[in-house]
Amino acid sequence: MTVSLPDRTPSHRPIRSFVRREGRITPSQQRALASLWPRYGLDTGAGLFDFTEIFCRTAPRVLEIGFGDGVSLLQQAQTRPESDYLGVEVHRPGAGRLLHALEMAGLTNVRVVCDDAVAVLRQNIPGRSLDTVQLFFPDPWPKKRHHKRRIVQPDFVQLVRAKLRSGGRFHLATDWEDYAWHMMDLLSNAPGFRNVAGSGRFLPRPDTRPLTKFERRGQRLGHGVWDLIFECR
Repeated sequence: MTVSLPDRTPSHRPIRSFVRREGRITPSQQRALASLWPRYGLDTGAGLFDFTEIFCRTAPRVLEIGFGDGVSLLQQAQTRPESDYLGVEVHRPGAGRLLHALEMAGLTNVRVVCDDAVAVLRQNIPGRSLDTVQLFFPDPWPKKRHHKRRIVQPDFVQLVRAKLRSGGRFHLATDWEDYAWHMMDLLSNAPGFRNVAGSGRFLPRPDTRPLTKFERRGQRLGHGVWDLIFECR
């Protein structure tokens, strides 16, 4: 997952909720990163993004954090061309795969950032500029001693809130029940959020979240999936 959270130790080294497992990048992914980045990629060093200029229109804006191989993000953009999508992923092979898929599909409503999502939220996303923030299947860090690495922490929740417009939604999904209740507890007690499903309740998978190959495999194995949607008040 593409975030780093502030450490509370004197050294102030970040506690990262992701591990860089770059893996093998294929020739097609490498070519996509080299040739398609000017069309679909956004660099983070220029300050706040101007979404109206980037997409050449004003439309509902969706940020997906940690899009993985990009399949879900691609399907959403194809299904809802009236919305604009910004995908953030720290792993270059996934970014390269999505860039190639965007070109093949001829889509114009997606842009890609290959960087740490917390840094992107802080430095590049204007306040109250997003309609939806999506966080699907983040690393659950299941061992108790690693729970501090989980992305969903109080500071992160309030950072997301600052970027959502009034009425905007934070949509989360996980296949780890313990993490689902961790999310539920933090967001239910976070100032400025309302559970769309009702207090303490999860939602069935909304149509806006595509059913992925990963999730279908989990269903065959009997794994549960928990969806939460909280509205910014």
